[in-house]
Amino acid sequence: MAEGSIYEIHDPRFRQLIVTSAGLDELYSGCRWAEGPVWFNDANQLLWSDIPNQRVLRWTPEGGVSVYRQPSNFTNGHTRDRQGRLISCEHGGRRVTRTEIDGSITVLADRFEGARLNSPNDVVVKSDGTIWFTDPTYGIMSNYEGYQAEPEQATRNVYRLDPETGELAAVITDFIQPNGIAFSPDETILYVADSAASHDESLPRHIRAFDVVDGGRLVNGRVFCLIDNGIPDGIRTDVKGNLWSSAGDGVHCFDPAGKLIGKIRVPQTVANLAFGGPGRNRLFIAATRSLYSVYVAATGAQRP
Repeated sequence: MAEGSIYEIHDPRFRQLIVTSAGLDELYSGCRWAEGPVWFNDANQLLWSDIPNQRVLRWTPEGGVSVYRQPSNFTNGHTRDRQGRLISCEHGGRRVTRTEIDGSITVLADRFEGARLNSPNDVVVKSDGTIWFTDPTYGIMSNYEGYQAEPEQATRNVYRLDPETGELAAVITDFIQPNGIAFSPDETILYVADSAASHDESLPRHIRAFDVVDGGRLVNGRVFCLIDNGIPDGIRTDVKGNLWSSAGDGVHCFDPAGKLIGKIRVPQTVANLAFGGPGRNRLFIAATRSLYSVYVAATGAQRP
């Protein structure tokens, strides 16, 4: 890494995914724990969570930062469904919600087999409309990012929700703390981060991969990569199948085989990220107290 550069090249292929002359822009500072960025191209805006401050913030190129929702019920991760509606994970309500076009909120899931969910964390929508989300216990461990409570679920699961029927299935049940979640561009692989090392360094700090078969069944679970600094939290893929992960020292980029090919250094611990901008080539980074962005030569895979 050249002196003063934010880029750490581990493989020459990473040079094709970055714009070496592009700098890291701090768009906002003043969060307590920034999380869950999601881009709305049709509105030219980014939404993201400031969990402990109980708010969802909005950034636009023209207007800067404003409050989108407060109180937010300790909302964490966001995504959009195939109709462009906002899907959110609420720590406070221990639920997954959908914000309708008129602004009203619909509860999509808050219980599994009669018991309350732990604290839904991150979420992604598959092209068939199904909603996949993680359910660790971070939001009920203390009153800082939710409301302290005892878990009602025996395990910390990854779920698949059919919003048409309301059917909720636990598709992975052996994680310690499932966190970020993303599909490969062709949706044949589901990636899920295990961030259990956040509270015990002897526990996992890796991202696992699962093959998706028959539209919604997961097989061949394996460790895809390890994070060598901090933990994996939010993750995203680009159109070439590279995986971009949050980490303690910035954003780490892995090729489709799980090899670390480069890093983008960020001054604060990164919690989550999202590709955005009209060309989906601007990486928005939620990092502790701040929201950053950097232009890259990669194109985000997530739609809409």
